[in-house]
Amino acid sequence: MQKNQIQFKVLAVGPLSANCILVWDLKDHLKEGIVIDPGDEPETIMDFINNEGISIKAIICTHAHFDHVGAVPEIKEKTGVPVVIHKDELELYNSVSDQAALWGYKVDPLPPPDRFIDDGDSLEAGQVRLTVIHTPGHSPGGVCLYGQGIVITGDTLFMGSIGRTDFYGGDYGLIMKSLGKLAALPPETVVIPGHGPSSTIGNEVKNNPFYQDME
Repeated sequence: MQKNQIQFKVLAVGPLSANCILVWDLKDHLKEGIVIDPGDEPETIMDFINNEGISIKAIICTHAHFDHVGAVPEIKEKTGVPVVIHKDELELYNSVSDQAALWGYKVDPLPPPDRFIDDGDSLEAGQVRLTVIHTPGHSPGGVCLYGQGIVITGDTLFMGSIGRTDFYGGDYGLIMKSLGKLAALPPETVVIPGHGPSSTIGNEVKNNPFYQDME
């Protein structure tokens, strides 16, 4: 799908159908872009990247639950780009193999992150410009990525729902505050969540029952 001068593609990967999102530059002939939440099926992700001719500049994890980071080792090995997370997510990131085992899955240990991001930081690749919004609640270092008419929300906000807060590091009060941050974005902003279909901020503020609980 195109949005302004960028294009994005959502690939639902793995047994939990986590959304891996690719965002890249439409104007730059080099087609520079980023991979967000490569959770599984590295071959599927790399096949799309190679078929589109995208020059990947970074791997960004909205949070470090295993279904969103499981393919990080393979994608980093094949692209050589930095892995980027929020500093408050490091404990979960380092424990991903144990997380996966609790669910009956096997995930290899992850490479050390190359860069930490925080609220207000900018992530760029070609003409792609995304601003980091720290949105704890589903996990301590969860982030959303906003810019150019879209917001990639990880497991903070879904169509009609929000991320669970009963996992380690979850906090219902914090995720409700994070929802308030997202509600301040323009209503036409396209929401690309970590699972399930896309929506808009306006639709979620109007129809999502968790936003109604804020009133």
